[in-house]
Amino acid sequence: MTAIERARTVAVIGAGTMGQGIAQVALLAGHRVRLYDSVPERAREAVQTVGGRVERLVAKGRLDRAEADDAVGRLDSAGTLAGLASAALVIEAIVEDVTVKRELFAALEGVVSPDALLATNTSSLSVTELAAGLAHPGRFLGLHFFNPAPLLPLVEVVSGHATDPEAAERAYRTVLGWGKTPVRCADTPGFIVNRIARPFYAEAFAVYEEQGADPATIDAVLRESGGFKMGPFQLTDLIGQDVNEAVTRSVWDSFFRSPKFTPSLAQRRLVQAGRLGRKTGHGWFPYAEDAQAPAPHTAGPEDAPEKVTVVGDLGPAAVLADLMEEAGIAVTATGHGGPYIQLPGEGQLVLADGKTSVEFADVVYFDLALDYRDATRIALSASADTSERTLAEAIGLFQKLGKKVSVIGDVPGMIVARTVAMLIDLTADAVARGVASAEDIDTAMRLGVNYPLGPAEWHDRLGRDWAYDLLHHLDERCPGGRYAPSLALFKLGYEAGEDEDEGGEGEGAE
Repeated sequence: MTAIERARTVAVIGAGTMGQGIAQVALLAGHRVRLYDSVPERAREAVQTVGGRVERLVAKGRLDRAEADDAVGRLDSAGTLAGLASAALVIEAIVEDVTVKRELFAALEGVVSPDALLATNTSSLSVTELAAGLAHPGRFLGLHFFNPAPLLPLVEVVSGHATDPEAAERAYRTVLGWGKTPVRCADTPGFIVNRIARPFYAEAFAVYEEQGADPATIDAVLRESGGFKMGPFQLTDLIGQDVNEAVTRSVWDSFFRSPKFTPSLAQRRLVQAGRLGRKTGHGWFPYAEDAQAPAPHTAGPEDAPEKVTVVGDLGPAAVLADLMEEAGIAVTATGHGGPYIQLPGEGQLVLADGKTSVEFADVVYFDLALDYRDATRIALSASADTSERTLAEAIGLFQKLGKKVSVIGDVPGMIVARTVAMLIDLTADAVARGVASAEDIDTAMRLGVNYPLGPAEWHDRLGRDWAYDLLHHLDERCPGGRYAPSLALFKLGYEAGEDEDEGGEGEGAE
């Protein structure tokens, strides 16, 4: 199946920001583009706006004059739907309303040719539901661009229940030819990005609601330890709390209110208070001109221990032994027991595993990092029973490694670890249900929301049982189903360990 020929017309319906962006992408790919809006004047204004953007590309040296003149000559508006009759592909980018969209596509069926593809840019509605009632639902699919469409490479190519595989493949090839990075996806609530991304927000909000840490500290830990470009509190303030919560609630409702997708009460209160983020001047953080940005909690200086013992295999944190030695801390290693770092005061420093410090005699937990060598901040958690000496030694140790230290409450799984484990679990479940391949999910999460690693990449790096074990422990301490590992994640541990276990019990099945 080949892409739509460049000589064919692409129609875009909806003259807003997204419609204009999609039109610009198709135009610069070489198509004739026709913009339509229910208000004709808006379509004409959009044509001028897109033409202006093309001119700016010339001014920046990214497009030559001949190419720009040719592109502008292929762009015009249509006063009626009948003006879109020649389109080989129609992409809709109008209001997120099922009734309005279905009426539009029903009308389009009487206008375009039988071989034309019809696509919706919806981010939250069911492609299958939008196609219901069409005479030819097989040619209908989702093409979910991300805003701003000319800049962001990702496009989710969504197949509804009735979408013909040939139509989806033709759309995929077309978008690929436009210089975008398409990913294939079945029609599921939230598609790939908005489904898989829920824990990034939800776990941060849960830690806050559990009094584990304040928003500035949680954001800082996810950025400086987890490697995420923005923290969830800062990001939802940018998106708009009302918009982010609406997506969360839509996914939650679509999954029959599964505890995996439960919305945040703290975010609900923020929306009810009208604190929607940057657009209202206040969200999780204040944005007035004279507002002082809250600082993350950073522990004061402590003395580092002169020597430690590494007990067992630290797994994802194994590099800490090298870092400690490089920093001048004497390290003795023993392969029996653990895994933990034995501190001089007899306390233990343990990688977050879904348990709590209060369960043990004298334990400080430390959070997961994308790369412990490059991380600039590490979170520690301790209970009221943890000795002052053990906590001070733990703080001093990481400070000696050049890290800022944030001490948070005794929350199981901490911040980065529980977030990554949930991302891995939702991905395993989505792959098992045929939503998308692990490779496409990783691509979508890296390009769509700028994650440092895709969830499947995290899983490969952390080990086959890491996420399962952490979530199993979390589920025991926070019952209700939210943290119960999926069957897919359970099976993944067995599949990955077939060569080692030879039919025995997988390590993930405690």
